[in-house]
Amino acid sequence: MKVYLDNAATTPLDNRVLGVMTKTMETVYGNPSSIHAMGRLARTTIEDARKRIANQLKASQGEIFFTSSATESNNTAIQGAIRDLGVQRVISSPTEHPCVLNTINRIKEVKSVQIEMLTVDRHGRIDIEELKSLLKDNTISTLVSVMHANNEIGTIQDIKSIGDACADFGALFHCDTVQTIGKYEIDLSTSNISFLSGSGHKIYGPKGAGFLYVNGNNIIRPLIVGGGQERNMRSGTENTYGIAGLAEALDNISENRAVYSAKINILVDRFKANIGALDLDIQYNGCPENYLPHIVNLHVPRTEKTEMIMMNLDIYGICASAGSAC
Repeated sequence: MKVYLDNAATTPLDNRVLGVMTKTMETVYGNPSSIHAMGRLARTTIEDARKRIANQLKASQGEIFFTSSATESNNTAIQGAIRDLGVQRVISSPTEHPCVLNTINRIKEVKSVQIEMLTVDRHGRIDIEELKSLLKDNTISTLVSVMHANNEIGTIQDIKSIGDACADFGALFHCDTVQTIGKYEIDLSTSNISFLSGSGHKIYGPKGAGFLYVNGNNIIRPLIVGGGQERNMRSGTENTYGIAGLAEALDNISENRAVYSAKINILVDRFKANIGALDLDIQYNGCPENYLPHIVNLHVPRTEKTEMIMMNLDIYGICASAGSAC
């Protein structure tokens, strides 16, 4: 029997989501840009998904744009803010996802953009006061890019305080919410977030389907140009069944949030109790107070056998990771 412990990297497809996607593939095969009946049906499917995602986030339907992934969404937001909104400085942290850090590094190579990296403590938390100190110099147009929760150690950042600080000093705020979307309530009507990225395959939805929230006050140009789909924000024929699956996955996990959370907490407590019974010098990484329960990151003392742990787990049918799949 396989034991799958790598849901932070990707999740299996939920049966409810699979059912929606299968039906969409069978019946909604028109091009969403076509004006005939089958094209209009595909367009209706996409717009219904857009509305459902916007409702979950308490955003405007016109602020949601579909992409292929959160990586594409993050690239679009960061590059668009620098190119179109006059951003001259990016403030981020060294614990961001590679798709954010590598995008920032690439921009630094080709553009005169100032990069500031926030200090993180031993639990992976940024210092809000350090952020405020950097933002006091509001003569420089600034984008702050900090993820809601880390995909390896599970530490949750206080995005309400980050957003408030950005509002106080006139900075833009981009947030990668891949690990938290649907698992925690995010209210964009009361949060100061300029750009927000999400993905389907972390919430029992499909790979290849993501979205980008762009606050209506921020007008950026597309990263991918072509036929002008997604209201000219992201060209390319839309992944209709992937988008339908993404919306279904977000609705499903949001509706069952309390049940999933309770189940995960029971499993994690049992896991830690069994690890503790081994009487080994195991240490847990991440924030002990504010963390994602579905991510358990532990440190195993180094021995001559340490390098074989992951291989041996795999041999015994246990799928786990020693770090980010990315």
